[in-house]
Amino acid sequence: MKKESKDPSPTEGATLTSSQLIDGRIKELGDWRGETLAWVRKLTKEVAADVIEEWKWRGVPVWYMGGMIFTGETYKAVVKLTFAKGASLEDPAHLFNSSLDGNVRRAIDIHEGETLDESALKSLIQSAIDLNLQSIKEPSKKS
Repeated sequence: MKKESKDPSPTEGATLTSSQLIDGRIKELGDWRGETLAWVRKLTKEVAADVIEEWKWRGVPVWYMGGMIFTGETYKAVVKLTFAKGASLEDPAHLFNSSLDGNVRRAIDIHEGETLDESALKSLIQSAIDLNLQSIKEPSKKS
């Protein structure tokens, strides 16, 4: 079931799915940030076609599978991909370049004109999904 959210920009009273709201954000940006967000979204769906998209916190695209994978925030100078459990992921390509001091999250800041290694990003997304699914299968140990 897809979560529905009210979009601040469509005709009054219209209710759109989270995926439609993300479509709208990409179109609304209309620049490199929208292109980057669309590219990341495409790669995510290539890794996991049945990924769940949500629209949170008044306009942040979020991707889920077995738990939160990452958010896709857009700012004036950066598209920030924040991986919910990034500190627990191997990052041999050193994609993480932001929020490196935290105990849980890690982020990738993408600036205009920068490119990321597509296969490394897909591998990171897959690793995040695997970690989420592993957490579901293994009940937490309580002392």
